[in-house]
Amino acid sequence: MAAETAGSLARTPARRTLTLAHLDADALSAADVAQVLHYAEAAAAANTRVAYDVDWRAFVAWCAERDATPLPCPPGLLCAYLSSLAKTGLRPSTIGRRASGIGHVHRQHGFEPPTNAEAVKAVLRGIRRALGTARQTKTPATHDLITAMMAACPADKLIGIRDRALLALGFAGAFRRSELVALDVADLAEVADGLRVTIRRSKTDQEGAGQEIAIPRGHHIRPVETLQAWLAAAGITAGPVFRQVTQTGRVSEVALGDDGYVKAIKKRARQAGLDPAGFSGHSMRAGFLTSASEHGASTFKMQEVSRHRSVDVLAGYVRRTDAFKGHAGRGFL
Repeated sequence: MAAETAGSLARTPARRTLTLAHLDADALSAADVAQVLHYAEAAAAANTRVAYDVDWRAFVAWCAERDATPLPCPPGLLCAYLSSLAKTGLRPSTIGRRASGIGHVHRQHGFEPPTNAEAVKAVLRGIRRALGTARQTKTPATHDLITAMMAACPADKLIGIRDRALLALGFAGAFRRSELVALDVADLAEVADGLRVTIRRSKTDQEGAGQEIAIPRGHHIRPVETLQAWLAAAGITAGPVFRQVTQTGRVSEVALGDDGYVKAIKKRARQAGLDPAGFSGHSMRAGFLTSASEHGASTFKMQEVSRHRSVDVLAGYVRRTDAFKGHAGRGFL
């Protein structure tokens, strides 16, 4: 019976079971229910919902192997599951996210989340302590590395022209990858000093109030010039700014996805003689902030571009680049 229940739950994405348990369905029409569930779904970011779906399916499969019922899940069962994940070498942050996803599904079905239990909290604390919580940092794509990667892009091919613009703009705006690939031509406004770019939605603006950043024309990387060269070469006047390019060199109507963006970064890093494994979608953002700090930019001006809510993260970049400046032991070491 437990296996049958698990199979049924696995076939139903977690985000689609937002619960009717919280609604008086008898008093609502089908249209009312659909509308409520639509807006309830939108409460979490799309990427978060996808991650929760994947995490929930993995948990359901694990329960099925043990003939255990995943919903509702007793705290002891969840403790065993989280412990098994730790043995596989998953990072504590990933294990924590999986626990959050399981708790999310329970709340959506009207059950008490097992993640509220002290035993589960204790196991998560133990995992973090045993495995460590240090982030696996990627290589910051600083201005010198960006210059080398851009030089590796063939100027006579559309995909090369696109990747030059992708690198230049991604770096100049300290964009998160989701923000960059979501850009539309309508989000760009050229002014005398460069571009004003509107970011419709971001990690720190989930409700879509919109944020605007300035992209200077520049004298070295020249992000505005390289972007305009891409749009002109591709004949793009409306719609997605960055698009897929086929092997035959045809520009698609489809926007470049997150994976395509990361592949482009790694490809150009490899061609520039760099280790592609060290680069990710975050490398551009980290590279801009590192370069800005190295060139003496204030934390306030860095935050203006990166749009971090807190200066704590930015302070980390400043501390790293200033580690040897005015060192406490400079006068006697």
